[in-house]
Amino acid sequence: MTDTPRRKKLIETGIPLKKINEESAREKSLRHGLPSTLHLYWARRPLATTRSILFAQLVDDPASHPEKFPTVEEQDEERSRLHRLMERLARWENINDAELYREANRLIEESSGKVAVLDPFAGGGSIPLEAQRLGLESHASDLNPLPVILNKALIDFPARFCGQASVNPEAKISSVNRAEGMADDIRYYGKMLRDKAFDKVGHLYPKVKDENGEERTVIAWIWARTVTNPNPANPVQVPLVRSWWLSKKKGHEAWIKPVIEDGTIRYEVQHNADGPTGDAEGTVSAKGAISIIDETPIDLKYIRNEGKHGRLGNVLIAVVAEGDRGRLYISPDSQQSDAADVPKPDDIPFELLPDKALGFRVQAYGFKMWSDLFTNRQLTVLTTLADTVSDVRGQVLKDALAKGLPQGEPLDAGGTGAQAYADAVSVYLALAVSRQTDRCSSIASWQNIGEKIRNVFARQAISMTWDYAEANPFSSKSGNFLGQVNWVMEAIQNVPSRPQGEAHQADAAARDYVNVVVSTDPPYYDNIGYSDLSDYFYVWLRRMLRKVLPSTVLTALTPKTQELVANPYRHNGRDGAAEFFVDGFNHVFAHIRETANTEMPMTVYYAYKQQDEKSGTSTGWYALLDGLIKAGWEITATLPVHSERQGRTRQINSNALASSIVLACRPRPEDAPSVTMRIFNSVLRSELTEELRTLMTSGIDPVDLSQAAIGPGISVYSRYSRIREADGSDMPVQKALEIINRTVDEVMGDADSDYDPDTRFAVKWYQSYGWNQENTGMADQLARSCGTSPDTLVRGGMFEAAGGKSRLLTPAEMADEYWHPLQDDHVSLWEACIRMAGILDAKGVDKVAPVMAEAGELLPLDYIRALGFRMYHEAEKRKDTEGAIRFNNLVSMWDDLSVKASTENVARPAVQGELDVA
Repeated sequence: MTDTPRRKKLIETGIPLKKINEESAREKSLRHGLPSTLHLYWARRPLATTRSILFAQLVDDPASHPEKFPTVEEQDEERSRLHRLMERLARWENINDAELYREANRLIEESSGKVAVLDPFAGGGSIPLEAQRLGLESHASDLNPLPVILNKALIDFPARFCGQASVNPEAKISSVNRAEGMADDIRYYGKMLRDKAFDKVGHLYPKVKDENGEERTVIAWIWARTVTNPNPANPVQVPLVRSWWLSKKKGHEAWIKPVIEDGTIRYEVQHNADGPTGDAEGTVSAKGAISIIDETPIDLKYIRNEGKHGRLGNVLIAVVAEGDRGRLYISPDSQQSDAADVPKPDDIPFELLPDKALGFRVQAYGFKMWSDLFTNRQLTVLTTLADTVSDVRGQVLKDALAKGLPQGEPLDAGGTGAQAYADAVSVYLALAVSRQTDRCSSIASWQNIGEKIRNVFARQAISMTWDYAEANPFSSKSGNFLGQVNWVMEAIQNVPSRPQGEAHQADAAARDYVNVVVSTDPPYYDNIGYSDLSDYFYVWLRRMLRKVLPSTVLTALTPKTQELVANPYRHNGRDGAAEFFVDGFNHVFAHIRETANTEMPMTVYYAYKQQDEKSGTSTGWYALLDGLIKAGWEITATLPVHSERQGRTRQINSNALASSIVLACRPRPEDAPSVTMRIFNSVLRSELTEELRTLMTSGIDPVDLSQAAIGPGISVYSRYSRIREADGSDMPVQKALEIINRTVDEVMGDADSDYDPDTRFAVKWYQSYGWNQENTGMADQLARSCGTSPDTLVRGGMFEAAGGKSRLLTPAEMADEYWHPLQDDHVSLWEACIRMAGILDAKGVDKVAPVMAEAGELLPLDYIRALGFRMYHEAEKRKDTEGAIRFNNLVSMWDDLSVKASTENVARPAVQGELDVA
């Protein structure tokens, strides 16, 4: 092995995860202006995360430069400075801080030189975009043409036309920054596209009269699918409705009342809070449907069969219109219903839906082609918008030439003149039309809480919708086309536009990896069927971009066979899909390993979700780790990152995709040694002991500790060429993870010897019984073994023993904000920790700070925090969700509590010898 120690990067020693995760979660609430609003793509990484990870991946840890920072104190000080800079980088509001980004780029070049970053599974483009924002040469590739188009639109076209002034006739400024000129043209020509389409088909979207006879612009028409009542005595079309409610907003409630007269059904909108509840809220559920004519049960098999034979119908049940002070909900009439009765256009997308695919359910109801997911009126307006893009492109070209731009080469040929500029603007207009399809489909629905259109891909699937909302693309509210144009425009306003980036269609298993640093977010086993879902948009984008990006939209549908997803419908069942994914994954990362940069780690994101419910094992997680290690990689860090705010019950106690792990990986030396399991266990315990202490003082939350601890553990496992078990076989990664988790338990348990007797007792009691009652004899026996007694525990204010039964007092019972540790003659670590957790939960930070300040006079606060980590770990094992949340919150708020506590005036009670008797 080489004698030259490699320089560790920040990502391999620790980063300010808490702040990065907070900013990543906050991105979801910002929305406007984020590049993610350019167009939908699934499982996009938060920009705060990718930006921070890239910086940490490329900047040296101060300990790697003893010549600059010779002492541990100097290294810690510089590391803290870098962490503070990372916290500023993570904040979205700082993206225009030129000085901050110059400093970040300087630090990267100082550590790693001028580097090129590549994401071979570029997807929604977060990693390539943030590499560009950090001033790096950015490369994106993907097998799927939809991500290729999105990445070109983010890192290529804005850079190619950086500083280009608007060419539209209304443009008033000639000097612009970044892609501001292009964004202005997207706005102008997007409105032109909308107006041209309205001139052609606007008559299909009539206004509706309100109760006063005043005409109002429709926002959406609410339709219900219908099926023939299976009761032969009443063979009428009955509605299939998920919910009759239109608005549940307090004071603005509205719902649909079906009225049955002479065997027919009409629909009236009611404006009160007396609408149906429970099973009566709709007519269809996951179990089946019911006929509102005669309450005949309707089996889903029957509905599917009717759908396959083309016998599902539609009926208008309500109209939503623009009001002076919010939405208006209006009963339907024949005029509004008849307006939608238009013939299907001739030139529609004829591409077929997949027979079966991940995330698809609609084929079972008779949907065969992509165009079947749209009503005839929707198909008419979408084909009109799509076909009008080329007309507007011609006008952009004419205006660009009039502004003095040379004709130049087309965009697809690398052009930068008028022709390429018109092509680029038309790409963004096409993306706006594609965005419209997500809200202009019979799969879109009405959201009665937010009073808006719920888009098709509210989930990463295409699921059957019974009552659907047909948006008016020419309104000014939810689901309108100008809204889509504005989302695209705002996204482009905020892209960095420098330096030039590149995006290409390529198979990750075959492309070149020479002279690049890889950071990537590969597919998540079988969680998302990217290519099949992408076809929903691709059939429309290809229609609009065949002449603009011919090299990207070559195929009728997105490539499927080579896509690295464990799709059981495409690879001979679950076993075949698993084999395909593992082989493909191993091949990709072995290929990257062949020319990997040994000076800088690769980073790989993994969404920690894929779990086998029966065995509790994480199939995709094992496949990822095993694939990387077998491909010749040593895993040097694992970092838990989040895109949702922490602390909610659902996140601590669920299998949610919000939590991801980022792995830092280095090429394992060819001559890496092999060791026995005994040596592995010894090295693992030694290194985990120190690493856990470091992690617990680094600001990490308890909820993340287990995942973060995998890093140093799997680093030990992956640094060896093989680890021999007692029978001579190689230790598999699954067993290594089991040993790592067990060792984490043991190392955390080693802290018991540092606890006072009462705390040792309480931890052991909780491990066995939680907060439950048990026989007092058991309490007496355990207490004696720990050097205490039940009476002492009761006097200590943490235990209850009466009537032969004993139990620990809960945090809620100990949440006394007026507790003064300095006036208590018996304070244990346990009492302080539990009281603080309870007070924080019940009263908040301000009430905990005085208690912490006093407790700190008696006990080491670091020990209390460590106990909080320990108790989260124990609560999680016991599936004590409330306890886990309390302990996680206490530790995650520790820094804030410490700052607040430092401002408290602590008055120690005077003892007799200290009395002033003068």
